[in-house]
Amino acid sequence: MQKITSIKAQRKNTQRVSVFLDGEYAFGLTRIVAGWLHIGQILSDENIAALKSEDELEMAYLRALNFLSYRPRSKTEIRRNLRKYKVPEILIEPTVERLEQNKFINDKEFAQLWVENRNSFRPRGRRALSVELRQKGIADEVIQSTLDELVNDEILAYQAGIKKARKLAKYEWQDFRKKLSGFLARRGFSYAVISPLLPQLWEEVQTEENE
Repeated sequence: MQKITSIKAQRKNTQRVSVFLDGEYAFGLTRIVAGWLHIGQILSDENIAALKSEDELEMAYLRALNFLSYRPRSKTEIRRNLRKYKVPEILIEPTVERLEQNKFINDKEFAQLWVENRNSFRPRGRRALSVELRQKGIADEVIQSTLDELVNDEILAYQAGIKKARKLAKYEWQDFRKKLSGFLARRGFSYAVISPLLPQLWEEVQTEENE
């Protein structure tokens, strides 16, 4: 049994405190974990072990929140990030579950935001979007439902293609077709979508050039 003789804010991280037992530094804790401690309190070895364990879990949660502060993340991205920083495996799933319960992560919402962003700024086809979302660890059924709701390959291929087509307007038809077809294929659009679009875009940009 040991007595708390001091609790001091840490200089380098004001969100943590140093706990002194019997006059000597013992361990550090986040403020939220240390919130119920007070000078003169007696701690058993079990109390100390529980505090350290709770602090580890709180630190994992705070690290995940910091990772989320830059942009939305999928559950798989959170897990990868925690493993990158050597967070014990036993703490990872409780952290992910806590984030879900507090509505900080939701794979369906993440998939929707990802696709909407692509549609607005960098249109690409279902195939490319599927690959991207799988890389983020999104479940196939979530990917399928999201793409069904938000993706029309014909419209997106046109949006992506018209900008590129204008840059290729001075090429002859064969070169125009080859370059634009390759561009759209790299964006994940299928041959069935690309093929009828090429003459349409060729006609449009040639008309614009001759006006």
